[in-house]
Amino acid sequence: MSLWISDFINLFFPEVCMGCDRSLTTGEQIICTTCRSEIPIALTHLDKDDKVKELFFARVNVETATSLFYYEKIGVVQQLIHHLKYRGHKEVSSFLGKWMAAELQNDPAFQDIDLVIPVPVHPKRRAKRGYNQVDGFGKELAAVLGSRFRESVLIKKHNTINQAQLGQVKRSDERQSPYDLVEKIEPGTHVLLVDDVITTGTTLSLCAKELHKNPDIKISIATMAISV
Repeated sequence: MSLWISDFINLFFPEVCMGCDRSLTTGEQIICTTCRSEIPIALTHLDKDDKVKELFFARVNVETATSLFYYEKIGVVQQLIHHLKYRGHKEVSSFLGKWMAAELQNDPAFQDIDLVIPVPVHPKRRAKRGYNQVDGFGKELAAVLGSRFRESVLIKKHNTINQAQLGQVKRSDERQSPYDLVEKIEPGTHVLLVDDVITTGTTLSLCAKELHKNPDIKISIATMAISV
């Protein structure tokens, strides 16, 4: 289906599946039951070969790291993220946050989370989009895990090229961090750092290094998806 037809459908008939544009039936939200069954679940922290945590080895100290889905260039997950980031459907963020929260609420590795912090976006990009696409995701996780959500700890001090437009090498080769720590965190705090899609881990590594400027804190990571 062409992009403009899809946008027309979503504008005038919002109760359609964001994965396949079919009408949603009673009890379905955001995506239909068929699309939901086709989504590749990751939850990498449950595997011995944790693909998410492996990205941070020898780069930054991370307690636990996980992603909800596997992200491919085509498919339902790609459609969801596209709707979230480029079509103004910020409700996707909360939808994915509730999904992830249901998976993590009884997981021992996430029971002592004190603070949930989103990867920040530059003010200009936030103004253009109208929101940080990770906020809803983080707020839902904080609510279920019994922790606080705080988006003011980190800022993005200068804009960067959209990571999705960069090649793998360039994404991994940021020499100067665009992020700054602007608020202190109490010693002993366990932080859950959240983002949308993780590819090389560079963005999250830079944010985690800023957070580690606070002494004696722990950092875990949760993302909506990991690119494959």
